[in-house]
Amino acid sequence: MKQDTVIVAKDLSRHFGEIVAVDHLTLEIHTGEIFGFLGHNGAGKTTTVRLLNGVLDPTAGSAHVLDLDPRTEGPALRRRTGVLTETPSLDERLTGRENLEIYADLYGVPQDQVHSRVAELLERAELTERAGEKVGGYSKGMKQRLALARALVHRPELLFLDEPTGGLDPVATRRVHELITHLSHEEQRTVFLCTHNLAEAQKLCDRVAVLEHGQMVALGTPAELARQVGHSQQLEIEIAPPGMAAAIETLRAQLPHAQPVHEAGTIRVMGAHRETIPDLVAALVGAGVRVYRVAAQEPSLEDVYFALHGVQPGDEQEESLS
Repeated sequence: MKQDTVIVAKDLSRHFGEIVAVDHLTLEIHTGEIFGFLGHNGAGKTTTVRLLNGVLDPTAGSAHVLDLDPRTEGPALRRRTGVLTETPSLDERLTGRENLEIYADLYGVPQDQVHSRVAELLERAELTERAGEKVGGYSKGMKQRLALARALVHRPELLFLDEPTGGLDPVATRRVHELITHLSHEEQRTVFLCTHNLAEAQKLCDRVAVLEHGQMVALGTPAELARQVGHSQQLEIEIAPPGMAAAIETLRAQLPHAQPVHEAGTIRVMGAHRETIPDLVAALVGAGVRVYRVAAQEPSLEDVYFALHGVQPGDEQEESLS
């Protein structure tokens, strides 16, 4: 296995009776990556996390995580991974500090290091001033940050996060995003991020895999996936106003199915693929249009997701992507 490979799965499958939860999953994840695992509810994301942590045994296939076999070395593996579930259970009768101290003890953090480690995590989670208060009085964002701190108490090399910002307000979400980015970029921890928040994955993830009914239907960076599905881009073209009529005529000739929209000296048009943009600009200039600016709006991960699933944003079929 490559030195920087943290997870290797080969034809990993898990059946529950006749239900196929994970179907021949094959992937590699490397040190320091923020890897997005995308899919609708019930796509197989949580089952995959359980397989990779040795909580479930596969029906078929294999996996190695941190050079360990989850089937036979689960306890040793789980001492090196951290898991934040979608609905983390915190003891609300205890203070934030006490919650972390208990988990430090469970994970075998040396007693002489517990105090400093807990203090460090409370500060990182911006909870130092509220550390002595019972968790039952915390806001949802505070609870989520505490749960993430708890998952880090034993300094895991690999962190599994399941919907870490679900239901959080924008300020709380930003704080969690900053912490995840710091863990990856500054501490070289690998983050396996399960989410159906496509904007979150677009912002945080180095690579993403799209899961549908247990099968991986796409894998790569958001830009690579956009090229794979051949998704067109929106162009914003700024021109000298006297050339508007010529520009519209040229764009309609080059992109027969496009409907250019213009306002003042700006035209917006859908339907251009990345490789055709230079030809469009050349055609405009050839028609005597003075082009001041061309800006391409790259396809978002949401565009890619719906293209892979054959639906358009706003269709009823997207309701599971809340």
